[in-house]
Amino acid sequence: MVVELNDTIVSIATPHGVGAISIIRLSGSQALELALKVTKLKKGTLKPRYAHLKNLYNYHGKLIDKAIVIYFKAPNSFTGEDIVEFQIHGGVIIAQLVIKTVLDFGGRLAQPGEFSKRAFLNGKIDLTEAEAISKIIEAKSEEAVLTLSRQLNGELKKFVQKVRTNLIDILAHSEVAIDYAEDEIPPNIEEKILSRLNVIIKKVSKLLKNSKKRNRVFDGFRVAIVGRPNVGKSSILNLLLNYDRAIVSNIAGTTRDSVEDYINIGTHLVKIIDTAGIRETDNLVEKIGIEKTLKMIENADIVLAVFDRSEDLQNDDKKLIKTLNKFKGAIITILNKNDLPAKIETIPELKSVNEFPFSAINCSDEILIEEIEKILTKINTSSEGGSILSSARQITAVEKTLVSLKNAKPVLQSGELELFSFYINEAIEHISSISRQYTFNEMLDSMFSNFCLGK
Repeated sequence: MVVELNDTIVSIATPHGVGAISIIRLSGSQALELALKVTKLKKGTLKPRYAHLKNLYNYHGKLIDKAIVIYFKAPNSFTGEDIVEFQIHGGVIIAQLVIKTVLDFGGRLAQPGEFSKRAFLNGKIDLTEAEAISKIIEAKSEEAVLTLSRQLNGELKKFVQKVRTNLIDILAHSEVAIDYAEDEIPPNIEEKILSRLNVIIKKVSKLLKNSKKRNRVFDGFRVAIVGRPNVGKSSILNLLLNYDRAIVSNIAGTTRDSVEDYINIGTHLVKIIDTAGIRETDNLVEKIGIEKTLKMIENADIVLAVFDRSEDLQNDDKKLIKTLNKFKGAIITILNKNDLPAKIETIPELKSVNEFPFSAINCSDEILIEEIEKILTKINTSSEGGSILSSARQITAVEKTLVSLKNAKPVLQSGELELFSFYINEAIEHISSISRQYTFNEMLDSMFSNFCLGK
C-alpha cells in the first residue's frame, strides 16, 4: 500500500562540489507539477522513463540551465511516488539555483535519508535493503560492497521471509492444536513441529555464527603486531602503511599505546595495529600499554609475532610465546633484522601458520601482504555460502530470536502448547524486526488456509 504524503521533497542526489553533472531529485505528489513549472512545459509533455533535454527556468522565468529531465511515474519509482530527476551541469551554484527554484514553487528540502524512508513506507524496500543502501555508501572495501550488494538484492530479506513463514506455519499448527484439542488431531503433530523447529534453529544459528565471524568485512580485519621492545614492530607498521605512522627509536618502550591505521589488502579492509612492547616493567604507564596489548591479541584475527633474529630468545620472548600459543587466530612469525648476523633461525615452540626471516629496513612488504591476504581469504571462504547480518541491530534481533526458539523447545516437549505459542510468537516478532513488522493476520491466514473449502 502506498503511503500518501502531502509534501514534495527535493535534494541533490550527487556529492556536493564541482563535477561533470549534478542530479537534483524531486519526490512526491506534486513532483511532476513542479517539474513542469521549472521547465515551462505543458502537462503530458514529459513521458515517463524517457530522457528529455529541456531548459530550466527560475521562479522569475530566467533561464538557469539546459538539462536532462526524467520522469518516473508512481508507483514505478524508487520511493513509490512520482519522481523527477534533473541532470544538470555539475556546478555548485547551478545546483543551488535549481533547488531554490523548486522551493520557490512549493517544494521543501528533503531530510537526511527521507527518500529511502519514503521507499520503505511505500513498500518499495524493506529494512534490510534500507540498511544496505546506507552501508554500501560508506563501505571501505570491495568485499564489503559485494556483500552489501547481495543484501540490497534481497538475499537477507529472502532468508528472513523463509524463516518467518515457517515459524508462522508452526504457530498456526500449534494454535489449531490448542483450539481443536478435542477433535481428531494427528498424533505426531508435536514431533513434526519439533523437527521443523530444530531445522530453523540450526539455520538461524549458522547465520548468526557466520555473521559474527565475518563482521570484519564491514569494520576491518584486525592484524596486531606484537613482540618485546625494540624488535622492529613500529618499522613493520610503517612499512605496511607505506608511510611513517609510528615513531621508530632504539629506546625501549617508545610505543606505550597502540598505534593503528587502515589499509586495503586484496578485497579486504584491514586495521593494522602496532602494540606496546611486552616486557617486565615497573613503569605504570608502560604496564597499562602492555595490558592493552594483551587485549589486542585476544581481539585480533591475525597476529604478527615479531622477534629479533640477531639476538637469542629472551625471557620476555618466551613469555610472549606462551601467551600466543593460547591465541585462537592465525599467527605469522617474523624473524626480523635479517640484515644482521643471525642468532636464531626458527622458533618451533610457537604454533604459527608461517615463519620467515625479514628485514623491516631493506625488505619489501609483499611477502607480508601476500601471507595476510592468504589467511583472510581462507577465513572468508570457511564461512561463505549464505546471507550475513550487516548491523548490530540485525545481530541483536537474531540473538533474541534464538533465545525464544530455544525456550520454546522444552515447553513443546512437555506439551505446554500455550506457552510454546507464546515463545514462537516472540521469535516471529524478533526475526521480523530485521525486515518488516509481523501482523497477527498473517498467522490467521496460514491457520485457515489449510481448512476445507466452505468450512
